[in-house]
Amino acid sequence: MKKLIILLCALLMACSSIRIENVNQAENFALSKYKTFDFFEVDASGDGIGSDYSANLELLKKAITKQFAAKGLTPADTPDVLVNIGIVVSQDVQTRETSFANPGDRTAYMGQRNYSWQSQEVVIGTFKQGSVTVDLVDRSTGKLVWQGTAESVVPSNEKKVPTLIEEGMRMLFAKLK
Repeated sequence: MKKLIILLCALLMACSSIRIENVNQAENFALSKYKTFDFFEVDASGDGIGSDYSANLELLKKAITKQFAAKGLTPADTPDVLVNIGIVVSQDVQTRETSFANPGDRTAYMGQRNYSWQSQEVVIGTFKQGSVTVDLVDRSTGKLVWQGTAESVVPSNEKKVPTLIEEGMRMLFAKLK
């Protein structure tokens, strides 16, 4: 029994929470047509930008550069393809519905006969949900040729973010052919 529990824990830890969504490409798109890349200038402002925004953006750029290098593309001042990075992080709430079958969820009977019980949503916790969209734009035509999005829960431990970014970009660029 202990071996089964250890195996299940190992499998759960190995499973990635990253999801790859909305991978689209233009007709006749082939990455092999491109030899160089560069990033669009990122212009972000507002109250929603955290103190770690710039550092995490640089981690994203490094991870993307690494993935492009593995596919034979190099950075250049006048690139064949331009990369746009879209980042969305939202604070979400995790809830559950109360159940009369759960004794902790229902009100104890106090001797009165005129009460009622209703199921309701209760907050369990909060978490950050993040998504990174990578757009590839052909510099000569100015048209979007490929787009993909990686989504995941953002870890509360900042030390885990670089690993999440690396893994997310690896999984996303595995879809780039």
